[in-house]
Amino acid sequence: MNLAELMAPIADDMKAVDAVIRARLNSDVVMIRTIGDYIVGAGGKRMRPALLMVVAKALGYQGDNHHLLAAVVEFIHTATLLHDDVVDESDMRRGRHTANAVFGNAASVLVGDYLYSRSFEMMVETNTMAVMSILSEATTVIAEGEVLQLMNVHDPDISLDRYLQVVRFKTAKLFEASAQVGAVIAHATSEQRAAAAAYGRHIGTAFQLIDDVLDYSGDVHTLGKNVGDDLREGKATLPLIRVMETGSPAQKQLIQEAIKAGEADFAAVAQAIHDTGALDYTRQAAVAEAGLARRAIAAYPPSAYRETLLKFCAFAVERDH
Repeated sequence: MNLAELMAPIADDMKAVDAVIRARLNSDVVMIRTIGDYIVGAGGKRMRPALLMVVAKALGYQGDNHHLLAAVVEFIHTATLLHDDVVDESDMRRGRHTANAVFGNAASVLVGDYLYSRSFEMMVETNTMAVMSILSEATTVIAEGEVLQLMNVHDPDISLDRYLQVVRFKTAKLFEASAQVGAVIAHATSEQRAAAAAYGRHIGTAFQLIDDVLDYSGDVHTLGKNVGDDLREGKATLPLIRVMETGSPAQKQLIQEAIKAGEADFAAVAQAIHDTGALDYTRQAAVAEAGLARRAIAAYPPSAYRETLLKFCAFAVERDH
């Protein structure tokens, strides 16, 4: 299933969210509008806002705040991307040059700050303390995850637990918060809210693990970014950790030196990953997380939206970009 088919049940909602995003990016400051238009024009999967809306509708939501809050979630996500690309010195995302490559680091960081500020201004409009609590806590955890990742860069001794903590903080947390907000605005029970949070956490983890796989097996034109970027940035992702756990002494040394230096014979690294089955291992870990996501919403009432949530689980692990 491609992304357009997956989003079909909420296609009109997604158009409404895009309209909110464009309207709220409007600013008297020309640079903000310019970079905002550039980011929106780059597209993206919009998975987090989609999760918020589908969870809400799966639980019988009736209201008019879901488009606004979905845009809030996308603003928070976009702000993290702007900051990440500066920290990582990235020059490609979604098949285009990153904002920092086009407009410079300073402008990217400051527009990221603007998006954070705008997102909080927007969420206050809902006058829902539970929503504000979830999203404010999520932004704090995401920032902690970004700092933890920075601390782990070029560290070949990173453990699986340390790596997964970064994944859960930096990536999975906003998936978790998005799904949880969807349940809150639907006035769901405490059990349904907890289920939504678990669903988002597990599907977000699966999503990141597949990103780890694609970084060593994808195609630059399909991915929209440079293959092997994680290694060049000195990041020990799960495939590399698996090689260091199960590979030969020579393979382990190759990966350790590559992480330390942020450069290596990419073909040799890819061969070591292949020979140890590290990509299959990582993919199976993602499949397991998607299975936990499915089980989390097993008690949700049957509906087309619940089916869409189940399809999100399949998409998270079967995608090629």
